[in-house]
Amino acid sequence: MFYFSVPLGKLVRRVSRLRGGGSALPGLVVEKIDPGFMRRTLSTLPHGVAVVSGTNGKTTTTKMVVELLESQGLKVFTNRTGSNFTRGVAAALLGEVDWRGRLNADVAVLELDEAHAVHFVNQVPPRYCLLLNVLRDQLDRFGEIDKTAQLLQHIASKTTGTVVLNREDPRVARIAETLNAETPKSGTHAGPDVLYFGLDDSLLSTFPNDDEMRAAPGSPVPPAPAKPHADVVLRRVGAADADFEYDGVTATTAMKLRGVYNIFNAAAALTLARAIAAGDPVPGKTAVVDNEGLLKALAEVAPAFGRGESLVVDGLPLDLILVKNPSGFRLGLKSFPAAGYATMIAINDNYADGRDMSWLWDVEFDTLREAGVDQLSGSRAYDMALRLQYDDVAIGAVNTEIAPALAAFISGARDKPKRVFCTYTAMLAIRRELSKITTVEVVS
Repeated sequence: MFYFSVPLGKLVRRVSRLRGGGSALPGLVVEKIDPGFMRRTLSTLPHGVAVVSGTNGKTTTTKMVVELLESQGLKVFTNRTGSNFTRGVAAALLGEVDWRGRLNADVAVLELDEAHAVHFVNQVPPRYCLLLNVLRDQLDRFGEIDKTAQLLQHIASKTTGTVVLNREDPRVARIAETLNAETPKSGTHAGPDVLYFGLDDSLLSTFPNDDEMRAAPGSPVPPAPAKPHADVVLRRVGAADADFEYDGVTATTAMKLRGVYNIFNAAAALTLARAIAAGDPVPGKTAVVDNEGLLKALAEVAPAFGRGESLVVDGLPLDLILVKNPSGFRLGLKSFPAAGYATMIAINDNYADGRDMSWLWDVEFDTLREAGVDQLSGSRAYDMALRLQYDDVAIGAVNTEIAPALAAFISGARDKPKRVFCTYTAMLAIRRELSKITTVEVVS
């Protein structure tokens, strides 16, 4: 059957695109008729598969890793379709393989939703994985955050080469202990190697973990355990540059990415890219990696769509900032100050956004108080309006329909740069509307 699965999948992909269908449909078809398609195709890659997962930052981090590895001369396959489910990976593969199912790539770097990553790694054990963070996000889908941590731990347990962990997130960092527990007492190393990325102490308060955000003011802070060495440490974040420490030296690089959370994820991307570029570790041998080339590539990475993406409308910038949980919204407000900008917030509660929007009450909106919010939209616009009222933030207008709300926002602030904070499906709707009036990157 598999001799026919690729031609059939490609045919479904072509028909689906002609009809404007979803990008994951061809992947669903090929999964049904040829369950071994992904494993068979990806097992041929010289550098194997790297999985990127976690609550926040998967899309931008995956984009960074891909561009960093390409700077090292590697051919990289990735799932740029916007679907981070297994069927999305299969659909992306169908767009890249030839009619015999052969993939011309050295390595695959795949962004995967936490729950679907578990199914993927059961089929295709990755050589590398990068686990970013565990925060409250779409808990109506995944349950408590400890459940999400268990999903990430499973990904790590299936990884055969190197696991990259966030040193500053206790639930992620503790995954290393579970991997060590699986190492035989004989002293032989059966599990994956573990690398960390981390933050300078001066930046820790910018990235509170979920427990710290939920702690009552004035409550005692438990002593922090001793930190492991990090392969890459973010030492400083500037207005348009950042300092990263690796191999005992600190290097400064310009950054097109904005937002402190994106810069921290750059440390994660550097760690994974360095591990892949070095190849499989050889005992007693120091791998040679072109760190200068990695930093030059990092300086040129632009934001992934909707993640701090800056478009041009009426000759002025319009920034799209994706928000999906308290930490992400807090960091977005901190990274993109309201002064001098017109502001719109669009909150949907579709399945891809998460249906439980109670997390909005864990975000402080006092930074919006001075200028107010020009427009609120999305299916939960009135919930957002109520939340802003409690923080004494003035509201210009509320319209649950995104298209007219966006049009009113743009026409009402023609002389100002603009900023839109939005949940995932609201961001997609806004990009569709903006594509009618300005250049928007197409993700196919």
